[in-house]
Amino acid sequence: MHPNTKKVASNAQHLLKSHRLRLTDMRVKVLDLFMSRAQALSQNDLEQELGKVDRITLYRTLRTFEEQGLIHKAMDGTDKQKYALCQHDCGQGTHHDHHAHFHCDNCGKTICVEEIAAPVITPPVGFAVSETHLVIRGRCDVCQ
Repeated sequence: MHPNTKKVASNAQHLLKSHRLRLTDMRVKVLDLFMSRAQALSQNDLEQELGKVDRITLYRTLRTFEEQGLIHKAMDGTDKQKYALCQHDCGQGTHHDHHAHFHCDNCGKTICVEEIAAPVITPPVGFAVSETHLVIRGRCDVCQ
């Protein structure tokens, strides 16, 4: 067992409790993976890491985490839906993760760039903005 595994699981359990979510094995494992990675993960990435899992349960877990403000969509300009751990005090139905996402065109890694805020957009008259995404593409520090 990796020395930090117990600590990460404990942090995952604490985070689930603080968001008033029931502790299940799947939720702890998924949140543990998000907390141990410095990049966004897709459902396929999680399936590969977790091994044989029920896809519906995993999908519901991701949906619940997003609804409760634990993870957010990390749009990266690809057709692969990815999620990243929320860094701010996000809550049920309220996300404060309005920042850029960097996507490496070489290795496919997507990371949150907290330092770059997504711009506030004033839509044309009669239109309403529901989401704004700022994607930066290029090569990551490893692929440079």
